[in-house]
Amino acid sequence: MIPFDSFLLDPPMLFASGWLAARITRPLPPGGRRAALRSLGGSTMAVFWVTSVSLYLNLEWTRWIWEMCRAQSGRDWMLNSGVFRFEHERPSARTHAVSAGILATYPAWLLLGMRAGGATRPAA
Repeated sequence: MIPFDSFLLDPPMLFASGWLAARITRPLPPGGRRAALRSLGGSTMAVFWVTSVSLYLNLEWTRWIWEMCRAQSGRDWMLNSGVFRFEHERPSARTHAVSAGILATYPAWLLLGMRAGGATRPAA
């Protein structure tokens, strides 16, 4: 299996996406920049959340992702993928709660990236 799982890769990818959004919107006037950052941030979060939740729920449209990563299922990719050994077929309520908690941090990673990229008011 590939030695990274989605919960390990998503935060750095969100940070990088936020940083890039802040950098590419720098030339815009302040009002336009705020609007562009809101739009880019909202779109980015939608893609990450829809894809991550769909993987976690083993929705069929995500099969190509987990198969490409050599995981047994979308949830296996989200939780394990060779790094961990969490029960992915019948996870406990605690595993579900921790997974939801990790997903809840996704906007923070994006905003941190925006701030690092120079956006003073990324989600204003």
